[in-house]
Amino acid sequence: MEYFEAPAEYRPGARPAVFLAGGITGCPDWQTEAARMFTEDDVAVLNPRRSTSVAPIPVTEQITWEYQHLHLAAVVLFWFPQSVGSVQPIALYELGMHSGRDVPIAVGADPDYVRGRDLRIQLSLARPGLTVHRHLSDTVRAARTLLEQSRTGTAE
Repeated sequence: MEYFEAPAEYRPGARPAVFLAGGITGCPDWQTEAARMFTEDDVAVLNPRRSTSVAPIPVTEQITWEYQHLHLAAVVLFWFPQSVGSVQPIALYELGMHSGRDVPIAVGADPDYVRGRDLRIQLSLARPGLTVHRHLSDTVRAARTLLEQSRTGTAE
């Protein structure tokens, strides 16, 4: 696995990339856990959450990094964790944008995510047949399958 954390630049290459999209502000650091699950995979992991040791970057630069890297990813993994006081509006916006694109997405929401029902209903309309997983590990497994399909050309 290669790991790219904002603002590090990823350039497409031999390894397909998975973007870790989902809640950051007011949410647990689920991205570190997800990245660890890809450790043995031949993949580039793109993480928009900066570690606390990295100096903050301007909002415009952060949003630009996320936008560009979302579009470079072979697969976008969306995870909506249970959060305190946040419905994760930017992640919902990104999910809406990418559910309308022809890009493989793996989606999951913690059973206690406050907008989980809405998310499932909306995705059943935008992407009929798409499973919304209830555990991060299942969402990572689905992303891994999509990555393999993108390598072999069997993605739907």
